[in-house]
Amino acid sequence: MQKTAEQFDRVIARCKDIFIKKNRDYGTSWRILRSSSITDQLYIKATRIRGIETSGTHLVDEGIEPEFIGIVNYAIMGLIQLQLNESAPVELPLDETERLYDTTIATVKDLMLKKNHDYGEAWRNMRISSFTDMILMRLMRIRQIEDHQGQTLVSEGIDANYMDMINYAVFALIQMMEEAEAR
Repeated sequence: MQKTAEQFDRVIARCKDIFIKKNRDYGTSWRILRSSSITDQLYIKATRIRGIETSGTHLVDEGIEPEFIGIVNYAIMGLIQLQLNESAPVELPLDETERLYDTTIATVKDLMLKKNHDYGEAWRNMRISSFTDMILMRLMRIRQIEDHQGQTLVSEGIDANYMDMINYAVFALIQMMEEAEAR
């Protein structure tokens, strides 16, 4: 479990570095996005990953790794959006954005550690393509929840699905990192 926690931190450090640099370039323009738009951005990224996995080819000179990083960061944006009320400004100071990123990912990591304990690191025996499918399934769930104006009868909410997507994307990135290190 300690190894997983350390690998999680390494992957998140890469994701956060990109997130912060993009926020320096663009500010928090992503704050204008509605939940449904974030869901659609996540869907585009996951669908591209699945397409590359299925066909084995891609024309844009980026593989699946940047897309998994994008899934982590867009899902964090979604979680931050859920935390902030509508009166919060669109443009957030960089230090506040970084603080929100850190507190959000700490919650996600805590969930990962608890589930990882209960499931005995079963994800280590999964295929990356299964993580992609699990992410797509979570996106379909979120779409249904959004279509029902956030109302569920017995199911987890949008936030839980965002957190699961982050953890599946991190697991995929850890597996890719381990493959690269083994070469």
